[in-house]
Amino acid sequence: MMAFGTLTKAVVVLSAAAVSVEGFLGGSSKMTSSLMHKSSLASTTSSADTGATEAVRGIIFDIDGTLADSWNLGFQATLTVLTDYHNENNEETHTAETYPLTSEEYHFGCRYTTPERLARHVGLDPEHPSFESVGEDLGGKFDDYYVQLVDRKTAGFYDGIGDLLVKLNSDDGSGVQLGALTNACVEYAHAVLKTNCPQYSSDNPSTATDENDDNSIYQRFSSIHGANSVPRPKPFGDGILQCCEEMNLLPSQVIYVGDAPTDARAAVDAKCRAAIGVLWGSNDEECLKQEEGFKVLCSDVEELGTAIEQYL
Repeated sequence: MMAFGTLTKAVVVLSAAAVSVEGFLGGSSKMTSSLMHKSSLASTTSSADTGATEAVRGIIFDIDGTLADSWNLGFQATLTVLTDYHNENNEETHTAETYPLTSEEYHFGCRYTTPERLARHVGLDPEHPSFESVGEDLGGKFDDYYVQLVDRKTAGFYDGIGDLLVKLNSDDGSGVQLGALTNACVEYAHAVLKTNCPQYSSDNPSTATDENDDNSIYQRFSSIHGANSVPRPKPFGDGILQCCEEMNLLPSQVIYVGDAPTDARAAVDAKCRAAIGVLWGSNDEECLKQEEGFKVLCSDVEELGTAIEQYL
């Protein structure tokens, strides 16, 4: 598990940046009529009208870099897929160990959907005629390979995350609803949440209990979605709106938590009550403080819990 280092106070973000949603795959997809209704409601309802002082009733989390320390899993799977693609299309061959992709380039790419990220990694830009088809092909291969490698070693929760989730969704009914939204495939989202849940995890079969166990994680999520199960992926707010619909909540009653610029932009697009950024994922403070959607940045899980409590 990743250590977070010295505790620092949450950083209140004062700067604002323009929210751009151009250049992402899936941008032309249409919202369902139900989601369009919610989007219209969110857009025409001010925070004052929805009661900015009302307690938040739902928290939706990004997964990679927010709940799960899974960057190396994604990085190694990316190297494998890109190496195969390169060797099929070039005389010069590479291995996963020699493929010229740095961890910094991988982290930057994680702000995109998987197909767009992989298409960019092989040198294509969004204007290239093969950009979408190559991205979709590589994305499918990545997902097939990636999901089967999920376990607690490759995608375990950061220290304290499991306890925080249990605390937020308390068994006495006084807690909030939980949702999960990732730009990876929805199958990956389910796999990560299950592998970190005692009654599903194959890593700790001796701890498996019934679904009412105090440490249950997976059943606590009312809505789980990925880029392939929503009309449009982040930075669009469609996925958040779909989670809100399934949680029977308005966006103004929900906080979104993530580690990437696209998380902040999706929260703004969906008109969430607030978005909270975490600094232990793929993006540093200098990057995230540019996003107007993130009102607070947290350097560890304890700070995240404190930041969320301010809205409850």
